[in-house]
Amino acid sequence: MSSQTHSGRQMKTTGLNRRRLTTGAIMAAATVFAACKSDEVLNVSTPDFLGVDAYSTPAGVDPLRFGVLSDFAYAYDGNNDAFTVISGDLADEINTTDTFDGRLTVNARRTAEINSEMESEYRKMQQAHLGAVTATQTLATAAPTLKWQRGEMFLIKGFTEVFFAEGWCSGTAFSSQSGGTTVYGNPNSTQDLFQLAVASFDSAIALADTSKRVLYGAELGRARALLALAKYADAAASVANVPRTFQFLITHSTASSRENNGMWTGAANGASRYSVITSEGGNGLPYLQTPADPRMPWTPSARTGFDGRSTNLPVETKFGQTTAGILADGTEAQLDILEARLQGGAQSDRDAVFAGLNQLRATNTPAIAPIPGSAPTTQADAVTQLFTERAYWGWLTGKRLGDMRRLVRNYGRDAEKVFPTGNLPAPQVGTYGTSTSIVIPFNERNNPNFQGCLDNKP
Repeated sequence: MSSQTHSGRQMKTTGLNRRRLTTGAIMAAATVFAACKSDEVLNVSTPDFLGVDAYSTPAGVDPLRFGVLSDFAYAYDGNNDAFTVISGDLADEINTTDTFDGRLTVNARRTAEINSEMESEYRKMQQAHLGAVTATQTLATAAPTLKWQRGEMFLIKGFTEVFFAEGWCSGTAFSSQSGGTTVYGNPNSTQDLFQLAVASFDSAIALADTSKRVLYGAELGRARALLALAKYADAAASVANVPRTFQFLITHSTASSRENNGMWTGAANGASRYSVITSEGGNGLPYLQTPADPRMPWTPSARTGFDGRSTNLPVETKFGQTTAGILADGTEAQLDILEARLQGGAQSDRDAVFAGLNQLRATNTPAIAPIPGSAPTTQADAVTQLFTERAYWGWLTGKRLGDMRRLVRNYGRDAEKVFPTGNLPAPQVGTYGTSTSIVIPFNERNNPNFQGCLDNKP
């Protein structure tokens, strides 16, 4: 979350071309393809692809692992509709400047099952999850001494489970294949997904061995899931030892468009499909301040969006084409600890949290002016202040939507006082709907166990 520059170890995202089954829809398509009788199709030589047997050796597990890391980076913040982008679009960080209904409906809080843009991102996240599951199993048998490497795959598994819980409606299922047979998964509730994530992060922590990167990253992910489950003290304990200077980074490059930073691609590059926004729909936070808050750097421009009608778009300067994404960091750990302290409900707790928030500002590089005034005297105001600071520190890193849903679910806030509402920003016409999550795509209905969202609650 921090805008500080630290020397935290970066997560490599070296690309490896692989084909993997993901959702029930992908598996059904693979079954159809397998029925093809064309030798020309089935016997094509693909030397850039490694077969399953090649992965299942001590020499093969690293290429497998690197491929999973690449898939995860692509899904998290490496494409035009990456999780960081679409979650911000539904939240109050980003506005759509596109002509495609899939993006427009998410921005307008009117998400639907038929949505090719969101289906594509759902598939990418499913691919990352399935890859991580496969890698944990392969590493356990082919290279059991590689502990932190297996822990890293559990960490990736855990974060994808968190993202499904925070971004999509209740009901995500995880399918797989065994011996050429599709094993369709059962739908998981939002709470189920967070609990699965905690278990995944527990496994990562147990296997972290000498890797502080895996250890601290998993402790942060675990706390994120625990906060969602309203287990505040456990969340604080989980990150108690994470240094403020720690950052779990997702690296990007110009080697291919797949390896660009997806926030730059989606919201800053040329006639982009999205743009950062401020005070969206009345309830949105004032992100684009003048002068700019160091945590939310931006500049004005004469840029026009893809729709040709959205003009003078502001440019976020936090992420460039090759800027590393910030999956988790030590500032987030401190905010988690402060949120746990706030649960005490006494004025002394509110005073301590207020002081802690200002301490984070004072120790940033560059230092940020303290929050004006004194500590809130009501619990509601203190919660609002804390979540505002969380939004500023974590701007454009995929955390805001989960926090907004948590405000509704855990703190009893009215969704229509948390999410953008009223008239859509020009040049869009109409009003915001009431969605607080992205609908699981229609193609998941190829899974006979899936009959649509279990519910659309935050």
